Amino acid sequence: PAPSPLFTAPVCGQLEAVSKPVISLHPPWTVAFRGETVTLTCNVFHFHAPEKIKRFLWYLGRRMLRETPGNTLEVRDSGQYRCQTQDSLPSDQVNMIFSSGWLVLQAPHGVFEGDTLVLRCQTRSRETLTSVKYIWNGKVISASNQSQDLSIPRASSNNSGFYHCTGRADKMHSWKSNTKSVQIQELFPHPKLKVTPSQPTEGSSVNLSCETQLPPERPDTVLRFSFFRDRWVVLSDWSRAPELRIAAIWRQDAGSYTCGAAAAQGVHKLSLPVHVYVQGVPVSGVLLETQPPEGRALAGEPLVLICSAAEGTGDTTFSWHREDTGESLGTKRRRSRRAQLEIPAVGGSHAGGYFCTADNGHGLVCSAVLNVTVTGTPGNRMGLIAAGATGGLLSVLVLAAGLLIYCRHQRKSGLGQARSLPSTPLPGAPHDSPVELQHLYALVSLRHPKPRQGHLVYSEIQTIRPGQEGEGKSLGKILVHAAVVYSSVKTQLQGDSAGKVRSQHEDA
Repeated sequence: PAPSPLFTAPVCGQLEAVSKPVISLHPPWTVAFRGETVTLTCNVFHFHAPEKIKRFLWYLGRRMLRETPGNTLEVRDSGQYRCQTQDSLPSDQVNMIFSSGWLVLQAPHGVFEGDTLVLRCQTRSRETLTSVKYIWNGKVISASNQSQDLSIPRASSNNSGFYHCTGRADKMHSWKSNTKSVQIQELFPHPKLKVTPSQPTEGSSVNLSCETQLPPERPDTVLRFSFFRDRWVVLSDWSRAPELRIAAIWRQDAGSYTCGAAAAQGVHKLSLPVHVYVQGVPVSGVLLETQPPEGRALAGEPLVLICSAAEGTGDTTFSWHREDTGESLGTKRRRSRRAQLEIPAVGGSHAGGYFCTADNGHGLVCSAVLNVTVTGTPGNRMGLIAAGATGGLLSVLVLAAGLLIYCRHQRKSGLGQARSLPSTPLPGAPHDSPVELQHLYALVSLRHPKPRQGHLVYSEIQTIRPGQEGEGKSLGKILVHAAVVYSSVKTQLQGDSAGKVRSQHEDA
């Protein structure tokens, strides 16, 4: 047997793959009276250009009837007719009946779903009937006192069967027609849903294609398509596009998918359901990173913990933990392979080991431990500066106390009068401004009493001679920079012929 004509509807529109022509009739009835003529037309659809067709072949039964240059043939005999071109397969047969009876039931050839089925109860003389009944499968479905056609709108396969009619032209005579088998042809079969790929992975795209066929007799029929999940979830509205692309599919999108096809004649059909399984890729290659890099954090600055996975699909839960205490720092759920957690301002207590975990439902995966170090803690810096300043101040006080004890020792040793001691200039001081130790009074002053990072801190010892208040000269100078305090006092003791210099140095 010859293959059936195939009409598919891909994304770009409907494409026909027609393998044989189709016969149409004029008038459309397959039953006529003997002596009448019916014209058959061999319709060739788009698979051959008309100008390339040189001849048409006609068959009655298995016998070749004739060859015609055109595509029409007038017939008057009952039988099964077919046509063919020089390059095509034979058409489907048309069964013609030329009746010698007085009353016939006429029905069209090729009635499809959604069409209006018209049946005509006709007399040979074309006279008007006073009573007409139409019988379907032995049941009267219509009775009228006037001669009229029977119309069945939007016919379906339920209207297929055996029909005949009865009629009266007067009260005395009643006639019965021939029995006619009417088969309502399928406009298109139930569509078939095609899913590509058939077992997608999470995050990948999926193409849904709704495939069906149109008969060659109806090449201009417009079909519209729609797609559904689990019957009630509408994925697309009705449109002429027979394909739907899902950009990214996830596990919650798994389910039973169907598609529907509909024609303007009111014919709607659904495909069989196709269950779509969405495969997930387990998490792997979990890595913990930081910003600043390599876990080198600055005190008082933010630290960002970045947890990522090399592979994994779907929603992933990320968690961050301390290694030493097992403390959970936070959890985030993302449809991504990367998430981050920020510590706004780190301190010394944040130093230590950290790790993160990732889980997308296929198992928990941990990262390696990353050690975080914290440097330059602001509190420690201020402590060092304060300690340095305090140490410098203590050094000055100790130095001043030592000088006072020295002076008292000189007085107890019989030095009834104050004497000037030869002095040695301080480093950097003018040589013509000696510093004397007579009647020494020590005054310590600290500039910048609340030092900040980067400030210079100075402390001084001033001496005041009796009767010369307000004339102070610097005996020693202490420079405090960052966490280092320096102090230095040099004195030339009387009687030290070698000019030995005693010095005192203190580093805090």
